[in-house]
Amino acid sequence: MTRFSANLGFLWRELSLPDAIRAAARAKFDAVECHWPYDTPLDEVNAALQDSGLEMLGINTVRGDVAAGEIGLSAVPGREAEARAAIDEAVAYAHSINARNIHVMAGIAQGAAAQDTFVANVRYAAEQAAVHGITILIEPLNRYDAPGYFLQTSDQAMSLIEATGAKNIKLMFDCYHVQIMEGDLTRRLRALMPMIGHVQIAGVPDRCEPDQGEVNYRHILLELNALGYDIPIGAEYRPAGTTEEGLGWMTSLRADR
Repeated sequence: MTRFSANLGFLWRELSLPDAIRAAARAKFDAVECHWPYDTPLDEVNAALQDSGLEMLGINTVRGDVAAGEIGLSAVPGREAEARAAIDEAVAYAHSINARNIHVMAGIAQGAAAQDTFVANVRYAAEQAAVHGITILIEPLNRYDAPGYFLQTSDQAMSLIEATGAKNIKLMFDCYHVQIMEGDLTRRLRALMPMIGHVQIAGVPDRCEPDQGEVNYRHILLELNALGYDIPIGAEYRPAGTTEEGLGWMTSLRADR
């Protein structure tokens, strides 16, 4: 049966992170993931994970100066010290809550210097994470939601992963972003599956519940099953109403399996 992970960056945002973890368990999610948990004490997160029996699949490195519109630091030349401090923070937090992945956010940048900076910082992240058995993820973001973001396509991501030479760096395949930027989801999943570390879903183009919009997730989930993908799939969407009101998609998609 297909399993799903609740992305608590978008779901149950009105709740504290520990309470959102417990809400995800009550809603029958199989795992959780989040964006930036760092303001929540580790003992509270660990208590909620233990109470719920859910695994935290992954967290992100911090964005930087949110007021200035920053969405990551690791590809920004001249910000290497801050980027590596963010990586160290993420590795320590992920290790403390037994999270298996860290998404290293690239940020807004362009050009050869940005590429060199990102490769060096992601390689550093891989080295620090490997000590704890953690996988580093990099994720292409679409140009509409994240204008100017350094990493925008799966081909670019694969080139960057190859350039790092590290074994514990994988692709975050967010179907929402990939569909907007590239399309051809089925063939891309087939070609990239050996390097995919996590898959996320949301309705396209509105990033709402995954039973809405132009992507047939019934087909995508059947394809993932056929490819042997057995990690809980991240539900990273913005609910059209309350989180609970929109959860019918999960029952429907599970029934299809």
